[in-house]
Amino acid sequence: MPSAENSVVINRPRGEVFAFVADHENDPKWRPGVADIKRASGEGKGAVYTQGMKGPMGKRIDADFEVTAYQPDTLLAFRTLVGPVRPEGSYRFEDADVGTRVTLSLNASMTGVKKLLAPMVSKSMRNEVAALDNLKRVLES
Repeated sequence: MPSAENSVVINRPRGEVFAFVADHENDPKWRPGVADIKRASGEGKGAVYTQGMKGPMGKRIDADFEVTAYQPDTLLAFRTLVGPVRPEGSYRFEDADVGTRVTLSLNASMTGVKKLLAPMVSKSMRNEVAALDNLKRVLES
């Protein structure tokens, strides 16, 4: 099962960092793989977003997702609803000495023929969690 995790400390209050990340329409500002995103329905837990990811040769890949946990200033979790690979993930927010520690964890269950995609999916997940460095730059600038 491919998985990836990364943490970064952002020199901003936890509530501010959480609010920015929880508004997934901010994702294109710091997640380079996002082609487009829009909230389709709901707020907080149960919110659904339509999302397009930048795929091979510029092809848009549907990757709509649902927020499965929403604990203000503490936890956001989601599961992908469509697409060839449907990862689940979470953002955890904790106080740090100089701001907020954000941890992004991703995992994908792959069965059958999809197991052949595991190396490519692992690389994509590592790139996605590495984007937390972009989040830090955006929020600290």
